[in-house]
Order: sequence, then structure tokens, then C-alpha cells
Amino acid sequence: MTAVRDLRQEQPETNPTKLELQRLMARQQAAFRANPNPDLRQRQDRLRRLEKALKQHAPALCDAVNQDFGRRSSYETRLLEIFPSLDNIRHVRRRLRGWMRPKRRSTSLWFWPARSKVVFQPRGVVGIIVPWNYPIYLAISPLVSAIAAGNRVLLSCSEHTPATAAVLKSLLASVFSDSEVAVLTEGAETAKVLTTLPLDHLLFTGNTKLGREVMRTASENLTSLTLELGGKCPTILGPEAEMIEATPRIFRSKLMNAGQTCVAPDYVLVPHAQISSFVEHAKFIVPQLYPDVADNADYTAIINAKHFRRLQDLLADAMSKGAEIVDLRPIDMRDKPLGKHRIPPLLVINPSPDMHIMQQEIFGPILPVMGYETLAEAIHFVNTRPRPLALYYFGHNRTHQQQVLTQTVSGGVTLNDTVLHVAQSDLPFGGVGESGIGRYHGREGFETFSNQRSILKQGPWSSANLLAPPYGKLANLLLKFMIR
Repeated sequence: MTAVRDLRQEQPETNPTKLELQRLMARQQAAFRANPNPDLRQRQDRLRRLEKALKQHAPALCDAVNQDFGRRSSYETRLLEIFPSLDNIRHVRRRLRGWMRPKRRSTSLWFWPARSKVVFQPRGVVGIIVPWNYPIYLAISPLVSAIAAGNRVLLSCSEHTPATAAVLKSLLASVFSDSEVAVLTEGAETAKVLTTLPLDHLLFTGNTKLGREVMRTASENLTSLTLELGGKCPTILGPEAEMIEATPRIFRSKLMNAGQTCVAPDYVLVPHAQISSFVEHAKFIVPQLYPDVADNADYTAIINAKHFRRLQDLLADAMSKGAEIVDLRPIDMRDKPLGKHRIPPLLVINPSPDMHIMQQEIFGPILPVMGYETLAEAIHFVNTRPRPLALYYFGHNRTHQQQVLTQTVSGGVTLNDTVLHVAQSDLPFGGVGESGIGRYHGREGFETFSNQRSILKQGPWSSANLLAPPYGKLANLLLKFMIR
């Protein structure tokens, strides 16, 4: 999800938002030209200042996210946003010196004594469009990569999280001038205009439909893109999966942020004979995690009325088409009023493919459960749908694990757990096909925001001179040997 809405209408040059963004971009471009390749000391200093400011503003950020969502635990915000942001900064700082070093490459024998290398230089002025579901981490994580690579940044926050955007703007203004990092808090209109600018790179996080619009608009300037999209992330319980192990790990991540997570398990494939066991384990596990959804400060609300209604419509459509809905709250809690924008943890048993809940990314605490006969059937089901951002497999049989890994394609995989691969700073994060283009996090983030410049340096004498005109016997002899 993201702040961008309709990107098909071009912005007139008299648009004040566009004019202001053009002026802001021009200031960053001028600052970049004055210092086009910040050294290690400068980049480390920027990262240190960002780390310090993030720690100082952590309480205000937690309060702001809670305000924007209507309810989200500070524990969840600190665990899922503040901690991984700080961990990422520290990971990058420890390794940045090595990443910045030019990398030697081999040179073909025919061009000796030349030497080849790759040098990583900043791209220039880059844009980052931040979604609403993790408004801190999905701002800070790509920002860290862009800063580490030496860039200037225009960062656009979602209109759905205005309180968080205001704190982020104050936080980053205390660390950077707007010629280094500028935070745009106007939401959808500004994000839309940002995609029309001739940026040196643009990273967008949102859904696939909006990703297509961003790609179409950015193509007018041939702006290079990283698209972090979403989709329906499958979880396969193998024939040997242990329910007592799998169910807590599935629902821990499915229900964090009330399912409003792009890599949350979107549906579960379970052997037909084990569906009843899965349901019973879910009924036991979920009340342990959230004993009382209505009054539990740990259970996050749906971000706003629009998304709350969308989830209600998905449930209504499934019920109208005969789906079995299982409420995972304790029986004595099911009649208790939930409060504003809260949906209880629900299972949808054996939904049909024509149900909207099996066609759209859910982004809520609702989990479809589908049966299968053989592992090959489950793999086929996954492979006949758009390639997911993440895939999860439970089962310790190595043959089955390898079968899933070699016969499916996804952005990332966690075996015998869910979501955790995203939290590893040294693993690249990104999608494939409809779930995204490009990678970031860690080294891959540094490389995404860098121009990998190929450099060949020739010596005082060049073997290429032997093949210069006028061509004669020597050239003919050499070519015969080269094309043997």
C-alpha cells in the first residue's frame, strides 16, 4: 500500500506542488554537483547522526504510529520498526568501507596489459515513496541504503500516517539539511508528482496495481526503479509438518500489525487430512497470543475506514459464495464489541478460486486455509498464480524442502518459520514478477543506489594496436587464432 493513487494524469507545469518539488530537486542536484562523491567519513557521520536521532525520537514515533492506526502497541512498533532500522544502520556502518572499495575484475588476455575494475559511485538525487503499513522502517531502511551510497534523497510519506510523517520530518530535519534529505508530508499528490521528476533512481513500496502506474510514469524520464510490491504469499505445510511447531509461527507473523504486512502469510496450503488439526491448533494458539482482541493493546487496528470496509467486503463475498468462516477468539469473547476498525483473527476454510479473498492481497487478520492431496499439487497451485514476494514451507524433510525450493519462484523464502528472512540485514529483499523489481537491504541496497561504473585502464603499450588498420598478415594470423 502506498500514498500514490492515480498516476495517469500529467501534472501541468503550473502545478505549485510540482514547481516546489522541482526547486527542491534543483537544490539537491546543485549540492550533489558540489560534492558528487562523499567520502567514507562523511557517509559514516550521516549514518551516526541518523542512528542517534532515531533513538532520541523513538518514543515520539511510537506515539505517532499509535495515533495514526488508532491502536498499535509501542512494543510492536519498537520490535518491527525501530529495532530493524537501528540494526540495519549498524550493519551498514560496519561494512561500508569494504563496499565502497573498487572491485578488481579480470581483463581478457587480448587486451593486456590493461586492468579492469568496478567503482561504486552515487547515482545523484533519488526518490523514496513510503507506504503506510510500516511508515518508519520502510522509510529508514531504503534511506540508509541511499545515504550509504552517497546520494541526496527526496522521501515522500503516506497521507494515511500524517502523525508519523510529521515526526519523521522533524527527526530528519534535525540531522540533514533539505539539500541532503527532504521529507515530503503532503501525501498522495506529492508522491504522484515525485514519480514524474527526472530522478536518478526511484524506490517505490506499494501494491502491484500502483507499481504499474509508477513504472509507466517514471518511464517518461527513463528513471531507474526499484519496485517493492506485494501479492499473496503462500504458506505450505508439508506432509511431515508438525502443527504444534507451525501454527504459533504462522499466527505470530500473520497477526502482527493485524496482518497489514506485505510478507505476511496470505493463505495456507494444508494436507486435506490435517485441516481439522490445523484449525484446532489455531483455536488454541491465537487466544494465547491475544486473549481479548477488543481490549488488548497488543492487537493492532486496521489503518482506516476504507481498508476496514475492504476487508469486510472480502468476508461478505466469501460468505455469500459458501465459505466457512472460523472465529479464532475464545467463545466467551466473540460477542464482545471490538471497537473502531478492529477485525478479529479469522480463518476461511477451503475458499474457491472465484472468491475475491483468493484474488486480492488480504492485508488483514484473515487467513484462508486450503487442502491438497500431494505436495506436487500444492506446488502447482502456487505456480499457477503470480510469483509471490515471499513463500513459506513447514517440514523438516530435506527432499520436500528441496522440491519446493527448486520448483517454485518467489522473492524470498523462510523454511519452518515465516517473515524472518526479511529481518536479516545481510540478505537482499525484493520481489519477482508482479511482486517487485530489484533488491535492497544490506550490500544489495548499497549497490541498488550506486552506479556501478566499469573502468578499464590501459598501459603505455596496448595489444589492441596489433589489430589496427592497415590489416595484413599479422592481423589475419591473430584473427585466425582468436576465432579458432
